[in-house]
Amino acid sequence: MKKRLLPWMRETVETIVIAFILAFLIRTFVVQAFYIPSGSMQPNLQIGDRILAYKFLYGLKNVKRGDIIVFKFPLNPRKDFIKRVIGLPGDVIKIENKKVYVNGKPLSESYIIHRDKWNTGFPRDEYPPTPVPAGSLFMLGDNRDSSDDGRYWGFVPAKDIVGEAFLIYWPLWRIRIIRGFSYQEHIEGGNIPPQRPDRQSRLSLRSSKSGLLPSFF
Repeated sequence: MKKRLLPWMRETVETIVIAFILAFLIRTFVVQAFYIPSGSMQPNLQIGDRILAYKFLYGLKNVKRGDIIVFKFPLNPRKDFIKRVIGLPGDVIKIENKKVYVNGKPLSESYIIHRDKWNTGFPRDEYPPTPVPAGSLFMLGDNRDSSDDGRYWGFVPAKDIVGEAFLIYWPLWRIRIIRGFSYQEHIEGGNIPPQRPDRQSRLSLRSSKSGLLPSFF
C-alpha cells in the first residue's frame, strides 16, 4: 500500500507545482485578470467588472489611439490603472469646454459620459495645448467628469504599460469583448493622420480613482 501511495503523492505534488508554474508564467507574460473598483471608465466598464488584459508582446508599438489599456500608475507603480488612450507620442492634446482636440481636430467621443455638464474648470475641462512626449501616452477615463487621469498627473511612459483590456468575463450577464475605438471615422472636420510611435519613440523607450485590483478568479 505504501509503495503505491508514494508514487501517487509524488505525481500529485509534481502536477500541482507544474500547474502553479504555468499559472505564474501565463499571469506574468500572457494574460492577467483585474477587478474594476471604481466608476472612472463608466459606462463601458462598471464597478465590480472583472476583466482580462492581454500582455504578451504588447507595448508602445502596438498601442492605437482609442485602446483601453492597463498600466502602472506613474505616481505609484504598485497600483494598476485602466484608461483609454487619447494621445500617442508627438500628438498635441487640448481640451476646450470639455471637448478634446488631438492635433487640432475635435474628437467625436460617443463612448464618454459627462455627469457635471454645468461646471467647468482647469484642468478637467480646460487643458492647454500640450504635446505628448516621445515614448509616452496621454490617457483619459470615459467617465470624463469623474476620472483622475492624464489631465492631473501627466503622461504614461512606455515602461508602465501592462497590457490591453480585451474581455469582461464577470459577472456573467456582462460577458463581452472590450473593443477599442477607431477614430479615423469619428473626427469632426476631417481625419487625424494615423499616429504611430516613430523610431526615436521606440528607442527612448493615475476622483474616482481608477486603480485596479489584481484578480485571480
